[in-house]
Amino acid sequence: MTHGLPASLSRRRLLLGSAAATAVAATGTAALLGPRIARAASEYPDRPIKFICPWPVGGTADQSMRTLCQVASGLLKQSIVVENRAGASGMIGTKALASAAPDGYTIGQIPISVTRFSQLGMLQLDPRTDLTYLARTSGQTFGIAVPANSRYRTLADVIAEAKANPGRVTYAHAGIGGATHVGMEQFALAVGVRFNAVAYKGGSQALQDVLANQVELLADSSSWAPHVEAGKLRLLATWGEQRTPRFKDTPTLKELGFNVVVEAPNGIGAPKGLPPDVEKKLRDAFRAAVASAEFKAVASRIDAPVMYLDGPEYKKYVAAVYDQETQLIQRLKLKDMLAQS
Repeated sequence: MTHGLPASLSRRRLLLGSAAATAVAATGTAALLGPRIARAASEYPDRPIKFICPWPVGGTADQSMRTLCQVASGLLKQSIVVENRAGASGMIGTKALASAAPDGYTIGQIPISVTRFSQLGMLQLDPRTDLTYLARTSGQTFGIAVPANSRYRTLADVIAEAKANPGRVTYAHAGIGGATHVGMEQFALAVGVRFNAVAYKGGSQALQDVLANQVELLADSSSWAPHVEAGKLRLLATWGEQRTPRFKDTPTLKELGFNVVVEAPNGIGAPKGLPPDVEKKLRDAFRAAVASAEFKAVASRIDAPVMYLDGPEYKKYVAAVYDQETQLIQRLKLKDMLAQS
């Protein structure tokens, strides 16, 4: 009872009583929710996971990611649905991934070119700190190919034409600032020539126009491989440290005297702030997926050397590449090149 007490003391008792009741209620709620939160974390994933692939359907990156998702979904006992968001040299999909909720239900491929585009202003995030890295998976075999009826029999023929007619020789690539574009520009710089670059939203469209003789050269990962084997394209050079076993008669750019090596390994990640237990489940699943026979078979078929790194090591690799890209951007004057395009 409050009868006979001063009004100020009465009000104080009422406030204290209300605060105590709130504290008890909060404690009770936490007690009720605690097991539920823990159970939700332990049950992850309890619904389908979305996987953002920043490239068109059918390309080599798309094929490898779909295989990894298929294997990982079996390990996680939940479906992983691949969603292709192509464009801007892979950055449209990367932006969508970075802005998703960090709950483990949106993951995706992270192109290593994020280290370049973030510095060029095409991606408003710092890849060293603003993403969660789960696994580096495999590299790519890049090369320069021409139609079988092309007048260019060797890379020396291409160089001779490019020197005689600066800016006339055309090549198709998968997007401005991407690995195929930058690789060809590195090659052009090493040779001392200028090409006419034709940009596409992905390697598949670039391939089709070269097959149709709309563009003279194709600079791409191994989308050209089956067409080389079928006699529709001729492979002039590859860009790795060593020759690819599947095309062992084709020299590398390095062998031909040009210090250009491009492998651009693929990786898998998630938005920043992923819960540690969820991150561990995903890292474990994709570690096993990369080591699976299914993935190795696809990687071999598309000439994608397996280059696995676990999440923490992959993050360190991204930071190292970021520093390398700083120098490359300055050397190739990529900011000026983008402004002109």
